[in-house]
Amino acid sequence: MEDHFKRLSELLGEIVDLGEAAALLGWDQETYMPPGATQDRSMQLATLNKIVHEKFTSDEIGELIEKLKSEMSSVDPDSDEARLVKNVSREYDKQRKVPSNWVAEFSRVTSLAQEAWKKARQRSEFALFQPDLIKVLELRRQYAHYFAPYDHIYDPLLDDFEPGMKTADVKKVFAELRPKQVELVQAIMDSQYPVDDSVLHQEFDEQKQWDFGLEVIKAFGFNFDRGRQDKSTHPFTTSFGSNDVRITTRLKPDFLSVGLFGTLHEAGHGIYEQGFSSRLSRTPLANGASLAIHESQSRMWENLVGRNRPFWIGFYPRLQEYFPDQLGEVDLETFYRAINKVERSLIRTEADEVTYNLHIMLRFELELALIEQTLDVADLPQVWNTKMEEYLGITPPNDADGVLQDIHWSFGIFGYFSTYCLGNLIAGMLWENILSDIPDLEKQFERGKFDALWNWLNQKILQHGAKFEPAELIKRATGSELSAEPYVQYLNTKYGEIYQF
Repeated sequence: MEDHFKRLSELLGEIVDLGEAAALLGWDQETYMPPGATQDRSMQLATLNKIVHEKFTSDEIGELIEKLKSEMSSVDPDSDEARLVKNVSREYDKQRKVPSNWVAEFSRVTSLAQEAWKKARQRSEFALFQPDLIKVLELRRQYAHYFAPYDHIYDPLLDDFEPGMKTADVKKVFAELRPKQVELVQAIMDSQYPVDDSVLHQEFDEQKQWDFGLEVIKAFGFNFDRGRQDKSTHPFTTSFGSNDVRITTRLKPDFLSVGLFGTLHEAGHGIYEQGFSSRLSRTPLANGASLAIHESQSRMWENLVGRNRPFWIGFYPRLQEYFPDQLGEVDLETFYRAINKVERSLIRTEADEVTYNLHIMLRFELELALIEQTLDVADLPQVWNTKMEEYLGITPPNDADGVLQDIHWSFGIFGYFSTYCLGNLIAGMLWENILSDIPDLEKQFERGKFDALWNWLNQKILQHGAKFEPAELIKRATGSELSAEPYVQYLNTKYGEIYQF
C-alpha cells in the first residue's frame, strides 16, 4: 500500500501544482493583466486546465485508486490517507465523464467572457455580454448532460460546489426560509425606529480605508507573510497553496461599508485557506469542504463578528482616529446602527444581513430558469428587474446595478449562488455553538482579541480542509444537521433590538 499511496501522492502533487499555476494566471487577469492580453491569456489557461484534467483522469490514477481501495480495508476510515483516496475516487469518477477538449474550450470561453462582462458592466450594456453568456450556458448544459441521468439538470452543477446536495434540497430550504425572511423585512420596514446611515455616506480617503481594513484583518488572523490583498473589479479570494493566499477588495470613496465589509468578507475566505493543515499540502484535501462551508467563514467574519457591537467597542476608537472629521463626533451606538441598517437595496455585495438571502434566492431562481431553458438570455435583464421588484420592492435603473452586477456567470459559475445563503445558515449554526463553548467571546472582542474564535474554528473547520464532506463536517462541528433556525433566531434577536419590535 505504501508504494501505491506514495505514487498517487506524487501524481496529485504535480496536478495541484499545475492547477495553482493556472489559478495564478487567473488572479493576474483580475488584478494586473493588461486588457490587450485577453486572447493570449485565454489560450494559456485553456492549455493548463486541459493538461490538469488529462493528468488527473489518466488510467494510472484510476488504477492506483482501485488498488488502494482494496488495500485500505484495515486503515482508519478517518485517517488522512483513507479520506484522500475517498475524495480523489469521487472526483476521478466525475472528471472521467468530462472530455479534456470540453475543459479547454470552457476555460477559453470563460476567460473571454470575463473581459466581455467587464466591458458590458462599465458601459451598463447587457447586450455586450449576451453572446458570451449564451456560449457559457451552452457549455454548462453540455457539462450537465455528461452526468445524465439526473433528477434535475442543475444537480451536476450544484454538486461541483456543494458535494452531495441536490436541487430539490436547496428548493426545500429556501421555501422554508423565504417567508421568515420576508416577515422579518416587513417588521423592520414597519418599525417606528428607523436607522440613519448617513454617517457612512461621506468622503472617506481610500488609502485610509485600505489601511484600517488591513489593521482589522491582521487582528482577525489573516497572515500577510502567507497572503496579500489587492484591488479588483469584483472582490474575490484565490490561493496557490495555503502559504500564498490572495484576497482582493474594492473601495468607494463616498461609502465606507463597501471596502470595509468587503475586506472582512474576503479575509474570512483567506483565513480558511490559510488554515488547512500542512499535512494536506499538495493534495485535493487542501481545499474548502464546499462553497457553503467557505461562505460560512467569510460571512461569519464579515457579519457575526464585523457587524457585532462588541467588535466595534474595541475597534471604533481606531476608526475614529483614521477619520476624525467624519466620525469623531459620531457615537458608537449611532455607528453600530448605521452599519446594520436594513433597506431594500440593489447590490448584493452591499446588502444587509436581513435582505441578503433574498438577493441569493432571486439569482438561484434565474440560474435554474437559464439552465432549464425556460428563460431566454435576451430576456434576462427584464426578468431580473421584475424579480427585484417582486422580492425587494425596487427596480434597478440600469444593467450595471442589475443583471451585470455579479461576475460569476462570466466565469461559468452556475450552481454557486445558493451556497452564499447556505453559508449564512451554517455560520448561524456554528455561531450558536461557539458562543456556548466560549461564553466570554464577545468580551474578548471588546479587547480586540480573536485568538479563541480562531482556535475554535481551526479545531472544528479550518484544519480539515476537504477531508470531510460538508454535511459530515457540519454534524461533527455542531452535532446537528443543516438548519436555518439558529440563523433566523440570530437575525430576529439582533434586529428586534435595533428596530425595537
